[in-house]
Amino acid sequence: MKNDCVFCAIAAGEIPCFKVYEDDIVLAYLDINPFTSGHTLVIPKGHFTGLLDTPPEVLKEVVVRVQKVAAHLKTALPCDGFNVLQNNGAAAGQTVPHLHFHIVPRNGAGEGGGISFAGRKGDMDSLKALAERIRM
Repeated sequence: MKNDCVFCAIAAGEIPCFKVYEDDIVLAYLDINPFTSGHTLVIPKGHFTGLLDTPPEVLKEVVVRVQKVAAHLKTALPCDGFNVLQNNGAAAGQTVPHLHFHIVPRNGAGEGGGISFAGRKGDMDSLKALAERIRM
């Protein structure tokens, strides 16, 4: 393998993948450890470690392709919905230091497990103070 990055090696064709979509900017392929059937990764062909080091013009083009692939999966599988996930840094669960988006198809509430948006109610005073502290 010429590339030190496994996703760069996949994009270069050095490691095989189950390709879903490809153009000059991105490669989309099935995750080999899927959360659900059809779980797809969308990566830029250029190497960027995460959201913060990816140039805005590249990020825009990648997200446009994420939308395109997600729309296709929703129809082709079909599925009721999907999650789009993107982790930054080991603390956030990023295991490959190459920008990538997960498209996780969903059929029915709770299918696939592992992701829950049923959080607990926040303290309004604490939320107000936090918003004031971090407002841009």
